[in-house]
Amino acid sequence: MSKALCSTGLRWLWLVLVVIAIDFGSKMWVINNMMLHETQPLMPFLNLFYAHNYGAAFSFLADKGGWQRWFFAGIAIAIVVALLVMMYRNRAANKLTNIAYALIIGGALGNLFDRSYHGFVVDFIDFYVGDWHFATFNIADCAICIGAALVVLEGFLSPNGKPAKE
Repeated sequence: MSKALCSTGLRWLWLVLVVIAIDFGSKMWVINNMMLHETQPLMPFLNLFYAHNYGAAFSFLADKGGWQRWFFAGIAIAIVVALLVMMYRNRAANKLTNIAYALIIGGALGNLFDRSYHGFVVDFIDFYVGDWHFATFNIADCAICIGAALVVLEGFLSPNGKPAKE
């Protein structure tokens, strides 16, 4: 990578690759070792549960006949391009922001691969309390949520790490 690129937020693209690798590896393990809708208990509040999600978060638009696959793919591509531009414009020293963007990009690309290759997203993390189950999700979704939370957190901090003034 050139010296000019190393001084931009693109220096953090390695994190995108880490997220994609962990997401891909975990999904391949689930596909190769579990039957669809199979549950494997892990802890008193956590199961592996193999599911196909044809929609977006919380299976939004999952039952709409297939057009949503390309709609969500287009949104993912637009978000990835926008965040790559923002990373390029950021200094590499803006760690929190660049880490957040890299996590979101990695998660978006992980789910984009699923959506493009399989026609659905592989979900397998089932968090529950008693009989209540949260929507099943995956590592890419975790990365997106953590990245989004970091973006919000960064909004409360000034560039030098002190709380922002109101």
